[in-house]
Amino acid sequence: MAIEDDVLVIGGGLAGATAALAAAEQDVQVRLITHKQSTLRHASGLIDVLGYTPEGDGPLVDPFDALSDLPDGHPYERVGAEAVREALSFFDDVAGEAYAGAHTDANALVPTHGGTVKPTARYPASTAAGLASDDRDALLVGFETLPDFEAPLAGAHLEAAGVPFSARGVTLSFPGIVRDDAKVTRYAHLLDQNESVSTSAGETCAREALAAAVEAHIEGESRVGFPAILGDEHAAEVRADLADALGVDVFEVPMGPPSLPGLRLEDLLYDALEAAGVRVTSGVPVVEYETGADGDRIDHVVVDRTGSKLPHRADQYVLATGGLVGKGVRSERDRVYEPLFDCHVPHAADRYDWFVDDVFGDQPYARFGLRVDRELRPLTVADDPEFSNLRAAGAVLSGYDFAAEKSGGGVSLATGYVAGTRAGEEGGE
Repeated sequence: MAIEDDVLVIGGGLAGATAALAAAEQDVQVRLITHKQSTLRHASGLIDVLGYTPEGDGPLVDPFDALSDLPDGHPYERVGAEAVREALSFFDDVAGEAYAGAHTDANALVPTHGGTVKPTARYPASTAAGLASDDRDALLVGFETLPDFEAPLAGAHLEAAGVPFSARGVTLSFPGIVRDDAKVTRYAHLLDQNESVSTSAGETCAREALAAAVEAHIEGESRVGFPAILGDEHAAEVRADLADALGVDVFEVPMGPPSLPGLRLEDLLYDALEAAGVRVTSGVPVVEYETGADGDRIDHVVVDRTGSKLPHRADQYVLATGGLVGKGVRSERDRVYEPLFDCHVPHAADRYDWFVDDVFGDQPYARFGLRVDRELRPLTVADDPEFSNLRAAGAVLSGYDFAAEKSGGGVSLATGYVAGTRAGEEGGE
């Protein structure tokens, strides 16, 4: 006997979680199935709507000014600008005080760990004091045991980029951390729990020891930036304690994977899913599906739970399994394909046309994914919906290059919101 729901979302990243939350708003029974760990833990935690046009113009001040000029087939063109606004508002309600940026349509410029600035629409509150539009001088603090953040180099890059403030970096020893391969979660846990650490002055608490190590290096700066390791469950408390001790504003610089801001966003979304009554089934892959008699609708999918095949039936389905990186789209020598429902993925017949020699050029493979109609239903070669009750959202879609445009989070949010809302509306009929 199949497990029954009204809406079944496949994929547990930003697009999938948003789709499930949006569907649940329609008062239907929703289940989210996810196989592997969410890609959110590899994400920056920033919600980028559109930082650059497909032609490379930017950074854009107002991303909404550019949405109407996007080409046919771009995910934003499919859902429309108003849906993007609604999705952002939906996210703002879910995120609450954990995120900033809702007061304006303009992009914020957030410093990155490489010393560049990234245009983004919504950003964690922990990064707010570090915005590049702020003209206050900044001290960046790196640590000898955390080589992914070269604070002096990042400061020099920021100044070279023309930010309206002085940026200077120092590298220190992190109190209580001696292993150069310690995970970022170890730094966060030490500060979360305010563990006792040994310093030259004796035993003291980790937050106090860190503030003491940094204090001597402040030379008039009114804000201090740390790599994004300042706590997990008690991140706001850690940041506030450091700010009080140092007498300056404290901010985090988003880091590469694994990313604490990404993990915090994952926790935020999954707490919201639980509160909304969404049933989450994790650690199981979808391995098969069956259609109804006419082949137009998906009847059920089958998941593999440690060798046992379990059918899940729903009225509506949302596919949010990611792109090439997330393996929601796959490639072999002679084809590019979507592995769960074998939906059509447009691509050149000659594999040598899938890329260009310039590694920084406009790479065709970056846009591989599913073409969809305005209901976000995947289309066949003949432009007909693959299935009447399947929608797609997020990086599995074609028509955009999230890395070049800085649009990944926004597309996942907007298409997840629209796909989930429509699935919820039809699943409740």
